[in-house]
Order: sequence, then C-alpha cells, then structure tokens
Amino acid sequence: MNDPKAAPGPAPLGRLGSLRTLWPFIRRHRGLFSAWLAALAVSSTATLSLPAAVKRMIDHGFSGDGQINQAFALLFVVAVVLALATAARFYFVSLLGEKVVADLRSQLYAHLIGLDAGFHDRSRSGELVSRLSADSELLRSVIGSTMSVALRSSVTVVGALAMLFVTSPRLAAFALLGIPLAVLPIVLGARQLRKVARASQDRVADANTLAAETLGAVRTVQAHARERYERERFDAALEVSIQTAQRRIRTQAWVTALSIVLVFGAIVLVLWSGAHDVIAGNMTMGTLGQFVLYALIGGGSVGSLAEVWNELQRAAGGMGRIAELLHEQPGIVAPAHPQALPQPLRGDIRFDQVVFHYPQRPDLPALSGFDLHLRPGETVALVGPSGAGKSTVLSMLLRFHDPQSGHVSIDGVDVRQVDPGALREQIALVPQQPTLFAASAADNIRYGRLHASDAELEAAARAAEADEFIQQLPQGYASELGERGARLSGGQQQRVAIARALLKDAPILLLDEATSALDAQSERAVQQALERLMAGRTTLVIAHRLATVLKADRIAVMEHGRIVAQGTHAELIAQGGLYAELAKLQFID
Repeated sequence: MNDPKAAPGPAPLGRLGSLRTLWPFIRRHRGLFSAWLAALAVSSTATLSLPAAVKRMIDHGFSGDGQINQAFALLFVVAVVLALATAARFYFVSLLGEKVVADLRSQLYAHLIGLDAGFHDRSRSGELVSRLSADSELLRSVIGSTMSVALRSSVTVVGALAMLFVTSPRLAAFALLGIPLAVLPIVLGARQLRKVARASQDRVADANTLAAETLGAVRTVQAHARERYERERFDAALEVSIQTAQRRIRTQAWVTALSIVLVFGAIVLVLWSGAHDVIAGNMTMGTLGQFVLYALIGGGSVGSLAEVWNELQRAAGGMGRIAELLHEQPGIVAPAHPQALPQPLRGDIRFDQVVFHYPQRPDLPALSGFDLHLRPGETVALVGPSGAGKSTVLSMLLRFHDPQSGHVSIDGVDVRQVDPGALREQIALVPQQPTLFAASAADNIRYGRLHASDAELEAAARAAEADEFIQQLPQGYASELGERGARLSGGQQQRVAIARALLKDAPILLLDEATSALDAQSERAVQQALERLMAGRTTLVIAHRLATVLKADRIAVMEHGRIVAQGTHAELIAQGGLYAELAKLQFID
C-alpha cells in the first residue's frame, strides 16, 4: 500500500500530467508493453508502406510490362502484414489495459481500506465506489484503446508527413498548411473540455452516491413510502449529469468536426493542385495516388488525435480523482519500529488524561481529561447520556483515532507505539449494530478467526445461541445471509456477531450494547455465554441494560467526555446524582 512504485509522487491533478500516475502500473507489465510497441511499429510500417505498394500497382499493374503479378502480390502481402500486426497490437494493448486497471483497482482498494476512520467519516462511500469503478473503467478505455490510437496516430502523422515530402515537396507544402489549422481548435478547446469532463464525472459520482445511500436504507425508504420521492431525487441527479455530459459531448463534437473539416479541406486543395500536375505530365497517376493515400492517412490520423485528445482530457479528470485518493495519507499509521505487546497479554488498560476532538467538531471535545484504569480480567461498564463519549473510548482503544493529548496504554505499552493490526488482533468487538457481509453464515463467523476449524466455528455459534437458527437455514452454515445480513432478524444478526467475537478468543473484549437487539429469552442465554467469554478477560462494556450493569465489576459514569463517578451499582445508587437518574429512566424495566 505504501510501495513507492505503486504510489508515485503527486501529479498535477485534472491535467494530462495526472496520467503519469499510470506509468508505474504499466511498468509492471513490461513484456506486454514491449510486445504492444513491437506490434505497433510493424503495423505503422505496414500502413506507411501501403501507399507505395498502391503506387507500384497503379504504375505497373496496368502497364503490361510484365510486373502485374508482382505488383498485386506486394499489395496483398502488405495488407496481410498490416492485418496481423493490427490484430496483435489490439490483443496486447487490450490485455495490458485489463491488467493495469486491475492493478490500479487493487492498489486503490487496498489504500482505501487502509485509511483511518477520520478519512471515512468525512468521505461519502458512494463517491469512493464511483472512483473505484467508473473512473477506473474510463482508464481501461484509455490504456486499451486511446493510448494505442494516440501513439499510432502520432507515428503515422510523422511518417505520412515525411513521405509526403519525399513524394512531392511542392504538394506537401500545401498539405502542411492544414496541420496548424487542425491543431488550433484542439488546443483552444482542450481547457474547456477538461473542466467540463471533470464536472461530468463529478455529477455521475453524485448520482452513484445517492443511489448507494438509498439502496443501503431501502427498508427505511419503503417504510415511509418514499419510493417516488427517492426516484425523483435520483432522476434529478441523473438529469444534472446528463446536462453536464451534454456540454462535454457538444464541445468534443465541435472540436472533432472542425479539425476534420480543416484537414480534409487542405487535402482537397492538394488534390486540385495534383490533378493539374498529372494533366501537365509532371506527375504519374501512381505518384498522385501515393500522395493522396499519404495525405488521407496523415489527415485521418490528425482527426484521430483530435478525438484522442478529448478522451485523454476525460481520462485525466478521472485519473486526477483517483490520484487524489492515492495521495491521501492515513492519519493512523504503524510506527517505523513498532513495539510488540507482551505475550501473553494481561489486559491492563489505562487511559491517562486523554483529550480528543473529532475533526468535524473541533470546538467540542469528545473526551476531556478522561482517566480510566481497567485491571487485568476486570469488567467495567461505561454508562452515561448520549454524546457523553462512551463510543469514543472504544475508538481510542482500537486506535481508530489518536488523542490530541494524554495516552492510552495496554500492559504499559502506549498503543501509538504498536502496529494497529497487531493491536486489533488482541481485541474482540461486538458492536451495537453488527456488520454482516453478503456471505455465508460460516464465513461471517469465521471473520473473527479466518483459519478456525468447523468444529471451533460451530462451538462458538452454540455458545452464542446462534447454532439452532443457522442449522434451520436452507444450507445451514453454508447459507448466504444477504447484504448486511438482511435474511436474519436483528437479534439473529447480533448473535452471529457475538459468535464471531467468541471465535476470535481475544484477551480484551469490547461490548457496545451487545445484547440490545435480543429478546428476553435469547438475551438470558447470550448473557450467560458472554459471562463465560468475559471470564479471565479484560472487558469494557457500553451498557444501557440493567442486566449488563449488574454483572460488571465496576461502573464508570460519563458526562461531557469525562468520568464523573465510579463504583458498583449499589454504591452509585446510594450516591444519587446522574447514575441514579439514568437508572430510574433507562435501566429499570
């Protein structure tokens, strides 16, 4: 993810220079790239040889001098070479495009999932998916087609221009007048096209983001009968994207049309002059035919370059958006020389004067002078009103964020000195809203420990009271759970998440209202499983349920990002204050 070859230095975003970011990905496939260049050289040579073969055919194939067979045979051989080289060029460059885009997507995906929670908090997932898909697809066309056409056209333009002067310097001078006129609209239209292309891709990303958000909350949409409203919103976003795309297409069409008119206008002028030379006997028909073909090849290539330039402007916008993500630096990184956590881990956790502000709310501290000590094997429950900072405490321990001051340590080691991956392997998390993947029940549970055996997996499911309903699914543990576990009830989803934590068997356990979605019968069974799981482990619980609070060794009451009281349930009730109010309002059924 931090490979310098895969993450080159910053490129000028939104300009053709941003396409330089693609070079490290192309360089990985030197064999394909070299084969494409070789095929391109052969096909370009054959293309430039074709007018000479036509000249020979015209001058000798109809003259009766005995060279008719050789003239037509030469023309056919050139055509065959051109066909085979063109096919090889298409094959190599298309395969190169597929592999480069796959590498780019892999690199971008790995980079995105490695960025810290702060980045994802301020980013829209739909827009990130759009960059990963739509912008990458645009680059596939650039590498697999546009790049090849650009280089081929450039070679043939230069080659055709040289052969025009060899064939007839006087006529070539006329043809040369058309080239600056053809290039002029390309240069003038490029800046406007680049802006419109970037805006067009942004509007497509907006529509994709809206769709992803709505589909992710489709039950809420349907529960409020807002299908028509959401359809109108999406249609409006599509209309904006179409209007922006229309401006891009209109600009591109005018640039292309003007270039072709100017180029072929120059060719007509040359043909007019050449026809007079043939009539005057100063040029053979074959020579004029050769000159015309070179002019057509050169003119067509200039027209292709006009289209290619426009496509490259679009691609530069897409690559600029991707480059912005590739150059995004994670706020949470492993230290250069990470310190290993003691093994076996005791689970002694300390929060010392921790202060933390979310970037979105810099003036409002989520934690302010937060102090807490969890002894090895102790279960501590955090309680407090919404916004007190309870979930932020878990984020600090998982190192999703780093404090602005103070420190968090485990067994005396500051978590900032530990590789985040190694730290999180020692922590099991059961969130309030579990995340399940569109995979089988077994795969979702095994996410806690990827190489666990089937017996271990099923034992964890039984302990979480999940085995019975999983066995009743059509394919048992092999049954697909649907996107976000849509085929399960809320309580069943929670039990799968608890089974995942049981299977991970980590020395530190974080429970974020882990029994909140369970019915009374399931809650009792799962509570017993959690008690077995918590035995001998340091457990930090965010609790709103009385049963969880009563089982805790200690309760820490939070308000405004700090702890205002600690003790057992009975002690805190006796003290009165905030906890007694919360117990009266929230904990007593």
